[in-house]
Amino acid sequence: MRRRFDHLVVELSVAVGYRLPRYALWLRMREAGLNPEDLSKEEVLAFCDAPVTAFLEEHGFSLPIRARRRLLRSLAQFDPTVLTPYERFARI
Repeated sequence: MRRRFDHLVVELSVAVGYRLPRYALWLRMREAGLNPEDLSKEEVLAFCDAPVTAFLEEHGFSLPIRARRRLLRSLAQFDPTVLTPYERFARI
């Protein structure tokens, strides 16, 4: 689901403390053979290994081990069927 990609972008940006280029990450996922519009939890978690590390290094960032564990936990627990508080308020 695209919501998984959106969540990945936000969580990665928070982890490095900088707003990462969304389109560049989108293209990197496409290069890795993934469809950002239709990601499974397993695909997102697998992408967070070497591809994300390379992507962050290209943009001058690194992800410490502790932050990586936090990121993986957040991505594994994310349920795209449940609206975030921001999405709930946006519908009002």
